[in-house]
Amino acid sequence: MMKNKILAVDDSKMMLRIITNSIEMLDYEALMAGNGKEAMGVLEKQGDQIALVLLDWNMPEMDGFQTLQAIKAHERFSSIPVMMVTTEGEKSNVVKAIRAGAKHYLTKPFSQQDLATRIMECLGIGLGQ
Repeated sequence: MMKNKILAVDDSKMMLRIITNSIEMLDYEALMAGNGKEAMGVLEKQGDQIALVLLDWNMPEMDGFQTLQAIKAHERFSSIPVMMVTTEGEKSNVVKAIRAGAKHYLTKPFSQQDLATRIMECLGIGLGQ
């Protein structure tokens, strides 16, 4: 099955809109969740079509780090790459997330170009220049 969806998880609607624009520019379908609990629900339904998860750290109910751990602990989802996209720029947290299985870490604010480039790196797509 074609993995053509990217799940963006953030409690900020504005941030989701910015991320969604970048995802759609790359010809992927954007799925959205407002927190980790919602994200796990989306993964349960569509996990086999999700190529990448973009995860905010600071969210209500289930934060990004807990969500990252849940994804990596789940046999069905553990191979889906996860990129943290967050204001949480503290080096110890970056290290903690990478150790827990995050493939990339992008701190806010970022440019659409930065985000698109990181998404392509996570997906293993060359920039073709």
